[in-house]
Amino acid sequence: MADWTRLGLCGVLAALACGCATQPGAPAFSVVGEAELFAPGVVSTDFAEIRLTISPDGRTALWFSRNRPGGAGGYDIWMSRRTGDAWGEAAPVSFNTAGRDFDPAFSADGRYVYFCSDRPGGLGGDDLYRVAVTADGFGAVEHLGAGVNSASNEWAPMLSPDGARLLFSSNRPGGAGRMDLFVAARAGDGFAAAAPVPGGVNTAADEFDSTYLADGTTIIFSRAPDLAADRIDLVFAALTAGAYGAGETLPLGVNDAQADTYGPMLDWSDRQQITFSGRRGGTGDMDLFVVRYRLEGGGR
Repeated sequence: MADWTRLGLCGVLAALACGCATQPGAPAFSVVGEAELFAPGVVSTDFAEIRLTISPDGRTALWFSRNRPGGAGGYDIWMSRRTGDAWGEAAPVSFNTAGRDFDPAFSADGRYVYFCSDRPGGLGGDDLYRVAVTADGFGAVEHLGAGVNSASNEWAPMLSPDGARLLFSSNRPGGAGRMDLFVAARAGDGFAAAAPVPGGVNTAADEFDSTYLADGTTIIFSRAPDLAADRIDLVFAALTAGAYGAGETLPLGVNDAQADTYGPMLDWSDRQQITFSGRRGGTGDMDLFVVRYRLEGGGR
């Protein structure tokens, strides 16, 4: 494939000046500039790399791959550390298992990494966990408990910037159908029982892989009628009067007209930037990209 680091579809489609706002009074989202391939040859490779999360100090990058050799299992979380302007050789993290370990997300303070796994000891399917970040690497893995996890699948945990809410997706009963977005409030050192994200954001389609933006309420998430059979796009939704609208699909240049785009995550080292995964003219299968954004207006 071509070795390129920028997406220039259709002249960047008028500089990607689409202002997405799904409800009156909601902030408008726009993309600033072009999406850039992240660390080609080190992080973005010929294998499938998904859901990049960057530590608040900008020195550590985590992501997962479902087919990169050298890990403990088929799905593994990988890490690269930055020295100066260069990202170092990637290596699997110490808390991988022989099962599925995926969807890492740093907390805003950098103290924890939240992630998914089907390792033994869960409640069924893929469950949500966290692991402490230590001076030497990582501490003991903690299951997030029955208020968050269920006998169904839970994916893509993301703690809000203020640490008060855990955003994730699940196909458990109680949603609108298929994968839906859920939120759980912090309760002491754990979380209260999760509930569907309020409003019209959950539909009969698959909604998953969500991230808060810097304001702590606006979200970017992935949607497909059937994520196993249909193209996946990134969607923007804002909170107005306590509820989210159905969302608006992001423009081309972030999304792709033919290929999947998913796994968005706020960059904690630069909160005006998001990361995402795309299957397009990069270096391999699913590659990792970063793009700057702007939120304007709105009033909650």
